[in-house]
Amino acid sequence: MPQESAVYTHGHHESVLRSHTWRTAANSAGYLLGALRPHMRILDIGCGPGTITADLAALVPEGQVTGLEQAPDVLEQARATADARGLTNVRFAVGDVHALDYPDDTFCVVHAHQVLQHVGDPVQALREMRRVTEPGGIVAVRDSDYAAMTWYPESDGMTEWQRLYQRVARGNGGEPDAGRRLQAWARQAGFAPDAITATAATWLFRTPEERSWWSELWADRTVSSSYAQIAVDGGHATAEQLHRIAQAWRTWGADEDGWFGVLHGEILCRV
Repeated sequence: MPQESAVYTHGHHESVLRSHTWRTAANSAGYLLGALRPHMRILDIGCGPGTITADLAALVPEGQVTGLEQAPDVLEQARATADARGLTNVRFAVGDVHALDYPDDTFCVVHAHQVLQHVGDPVQALREMRRVTEPGGIVAVRDSDYAAMTWYPESDGMTEWQRLYQRVARGNGGEPDAGRRLQAWARQAGFAPDAITATAATWLFRTPEERSWWSELWADRTVSSSYAQIAVDGGHATAEQLHRIAQAWRTWGADEDGWFGVLHGEILCRV
């Protein structure tokens, strides 16, 4: 089977984990929560530092949650997150979504948040997610869409960031506008159209605290994360350009009229 061929654009720099640890089941998987039952077995693909994984485990106290991550280093933080909450029904493993190391029909729910935009073959990933989901179970996927991100006030530097990020992500083998493609990918993976429920949801950053947090993590990510190194090494940007973009983020964050919306595509696919 195809293996992971894309490079994870963000890496696991502190500025990236600052964002990932903010994520909860409520703010990142609300479209799935109504379908959960206490006994369910859940696979959480691309679990990162484990905050969503831990929330899911708390919601299925009679079940079991497995957090899967390609990068083993971040799993130490995920285990610490679960331990701090006293959760005993969660485990973590290293694996590749293109070739899941589980038998057919293993899980009631297979969930992936912000994963398919980073993988080399999202359709194959969905086929694997479907394979390890039991009949009657659910494959749940949510991804952002960078071209649909929007902000106010207008900023040439922010527009430069958006276009640069898309070039870097696609150069790494990913698809930054994954949100709008999820339904199509699910159909290509073999899900019947009437088995797919497609929705959309947003994150919004507008208060002084929200703007400061969002703008600073992106400013730091732009100059200090593996994304920055990849952008320079790949010839997509110069260090000077990245610093200019980081300053544009900070300028936006300091504007009391600042507003930033992140659109996500979501699919619930019945197996």
